[in-house]
Amino acid sequence: MPPSLRASLGLIATLAALVVVVLGVLYAGHSEPGTVDRWIIQPTADSVRPPWRRVAVVLDFLGAPAGAAALVVAAVTGCLLLRRPRAAVFVVAGVGVAVGTARLLKSLVGRTIHGEDNLSYPSGHTAFATALALVVALLATGRLGVGRAVGTSLVLAAGLVAGAAMGWAQVALGAHYPTDVLGGWCTALTVTPATAWLVDRVADAARGERR
Repeated sequence: MPPSLRASLGLIATLAALVVVVLGVLYAGHSEPGTVDRWIIQPTADSVRPPWRRVAVVLDFLGAPAGAAALVVAAVTGCLLLRRPRAAVFVVAGVGVAVGTARLLKSLVGRTIHGEDNLSYPSGHTAFATALALVVALLATGRLGVGRAVGTSLVLAAGLVAGAAMGWAQVALGAHYPTDVLGGWCTALTVTPATAWLVDRVADAARGERR
């Protein structure tokens, strides 16, 4: 993580964590859309029709295990070709921690959609897409050496675009409630900066030991 972004992203991560907790408490054990969900959209299996439905299906695939793995492999390969092994580690760790946290929260919150076995809060697809975008944006801002305001704006914009696109697909396909998507987005905003900080600390400690 670029040092200039630590304070601003730390504050954003704290606020995002608060949103995740509040939504998790509000919807724990629920199996129906809440007031906010009904106000935004009632998710159904046919919320959108072709050609937009095909777009939603493609986005959904990119957040599924096979598509997500392909994106991560591509990102890691790019980092290694640029001879940036720490960046490659960050890609795997950043995405892995976000998805793992989302899965853990799902089991803790217990919110469901379309049946008792379909845990929905927070959206893992949205957490993955947001985390990957945040990781790439953080690496780019660090390489470009931009200032705090520009860097923070770029990172947030990347996370917002990726999260909004995947979140729209999840709601459009009826896979998640809108508040699930918000929870997934905030989950990535919470854990990705923390993972970046941790990767830096571990890498710096390893470098110090070699010296």
